[in-house]
Amino acid sequence: MCNHYANNPDAQALLQTWREYISWSLTDTIPPRTAELEDEIWPRREAAVVRQDVTAGGAVVDLMTWGVPLSLPSKRPETTVTKHVTNVRNLASPFWRSMLVKPEQRCLVPFTRFAEPKMGQGRAEHWFTVTDRSVAAFAGIWRRVGGATTGGVSSPEGKKMFAFLTCEPNSLVAPLHPKAMPVILQEADYQTWLTAEWDEAAKLVAPFPSQLMAVD
Repeated sequence: MCNHYANNPDAQALLQTWREYISWSLTDTIPPRTAELEDEIWPRREAAVVRQDVTAGGAVVDLMTWGVPLSLPSKRPETTVTKHVTNVRNLASPFWRSMLVKPEQRCLVPFTRFAEPKMGQGRAEHWFTVTDRSVAAFAGIWRRVGGATTGGVSSPEGKKMFAFLTCEPNSLVAPLHPKAMPVILQEADYQTWLTAEWDEAAKLVAPFPSQLMAVD
């Protein structure tokens, strides 16, 4: 499970090159860096994502918190616990599917590299990069949490929170982290992920080519 990635603010200026692949409505680049927007992204921290904005007529860069809250039954009768989910694997779950089927609730999660733990070595990590670009993107989903709810739809005042999808690991990741790897998108597929119907977008949920990645 990937619970740590890097999002170098200097490299993020290259997000503007994504104009070649997605309809982009804003001339601004990344939102101003704050104390909460750090190079190293951990669960429950704020990070930049790219999403479709129907009112703006294209894609926008937004700040969201990593980890979508999910209520699960607890060991105590008639009580629940809330888990902040960072990595989504069960795409058949009604909870996640409610976001996946709506293009406006999918997003691109920019990253410069991502980490997986070194098995049996405490907090040590392997760092993976995509070799042909400085900034790559995970396939993400997002939702608003909190605020008033009408007809099952959260109000604009709700906090925006995101997670990204995982899949079977490729041949580079599998020996080091056999359970899963994040879904990384080819640049030519960014627009499809943000705008296509789910039957088409679902085809992008697949391991990224190992020959286009490196690890250290």
